[in-house]
Amino acid sequence: MKLIDKAKQAAVEGAVTTALGYLEKDPETNIPKLMELVDKFTPEDWYKSQRDAIRNAIQDKNSNWYQLIMNLYQLDPGVRKVFFRNFIVNASLKGSAKQEKVAAENNCNVPWAILLDPTSACNLHCTGCWAAEYGHKLNLDLETIDSIIRQGKELGVYMYIYTGGEPTVRKKDLIKLCEMHPDCEFLSFSNGTLFDEEFCDEILRVKNFVPAFSLEGSEEANDGRRGDGIYQKVMHAMKLLKDRGLPFGVSTCYTGANVDSVSSEEYFDKLVECGALFAWFFHYMPVGNDASPELLLTPDQREKMYHAIRKYRSTKALFTLDFQNDAEYVHGCIAGGRHYLHINANGDVEPCVFIHYSNCNIKNTTLLDALKSPIFQAYHDNQPFNENMLRPCPMLENPEILRKLVAETGAKSTDLQSPETAEHLCAKCDHYAEVWKKQADELWSESQAKKAAKKSTTC
Repeated sequence: MKLIDKAKQAAVEGAVTTALGYLEKDPETNIPKLMELVDKFTPEDWYKSQRDAIRNAIQDKNSNWYQLIMNLYQLDPGVRKVFFRNFIVNASLKGSAKQEKVAAENNCNVPWAILLDPTSACNLHCTGCWAAEYGHKLNLDLETIDSIIRQGKELGVYMYIYTGGEPTVRKKDLIKLCEMHPDCEFLSFSNGTLFDEEFCDEILRVKNFVPAFSLEGSEEANDGRRGDGIYQKVMHAMKLLKDRGLPFGVSTCYTGANVDSVSSEEYFDKLVECGALFAWFFHYMPVGNDASPELLLTPDQREKMYHAIRKYRSTKALFTLDFQNDAEYVHGCIAGGRHYLHINANGDVEPCVFIHYSNCNIKNTTLLDALKSPIFQAYHDNQPFNENMLRPCPMLENPEILRKLVAETGAKSTDLQSPETAEHLCAKCDHYAEVWKKQADELWSESQAKKAAKKSTTC
């Protein structure tokens, strides 16, 4: 990293740290003044567009973004301090700069976050779940996970996200890892059924663990896929965390069966009412030999999600991301180490949590070497996979590309229970890709025209 870049990074980190301390004194009064303080410590032309966007969002006390920030000040003060330090300073400022440096030096992607499966075991069996394809007997031992995190920090990665399986089957190890790496932020997808008073007290103690509960609409819609009584167990887990001032969010898989429920205003209002701070939305992927392709959305259903999430993102005090429809904000597919990678419970290093092909295993290779393996280099060299950012995925919207990448790199299926060929996987996406293309192209053209018109009026 150049000396001027280091100075720039240090200045911004210092400005952010000072600003956060300023907020703590009187958040309600000082939130609208936040960017004034940042401006004092950084030159006018540094990160101007990003700073202006934040400025516009927080100056209006009636805005949903102002309310969301205020909700952060309902959290336990110690938890909030650790979250700001680990997520904003370590992962997003210091970490991102290191990632860019390593990526440039090695001509490979370096992720912002690493997803990993502590275990393949799960106490549920949800319809269409890709994770079930791994089987239920695999585990990454504590030493291996610790090694992954230590290697990750050398690359600038301070954000770790547990998938599975059900990660909280390994409660004690998850807490131990929080203790071992207090400078990292840990998020865990979870079905919410194993949260109790003792575990929540431990989360409050370590301060750097944030759950994202799987929830899929109304009680009826949720339990129809996940099992009777699961919705109420998630509600209970949310209450335990909210009562302790702990942050949490939700993870929602939208399908052709639940799209009406999860796109409703009632659903978004319920999440805010329960105390969720964020909601991550995932398009159903027909992964595995026992997948349920009938859960794939129609073009009209997907467009419905597109509009709903954009509408409520601007009106509800909830930070939302739609990983299939929001690719324009990150310029395409984020897998293959570009922003994240996935390590399964067997140690296989995969480009995507939904694409189970790999050339290497973390037990016998380094994290950096995995990022330079054939399948990861293929992602690096071919991203974005489509100039239409509503068609970002090499599997779902561009299945011909995944076929090609797997064939050319010799990547093998990591599904130990029922290996699936790339041809079998992609064949389930061919029709979907074909019918979505027309609607996606129209939506993309419309959105780009609106963006251009808005830009011309402000110039």
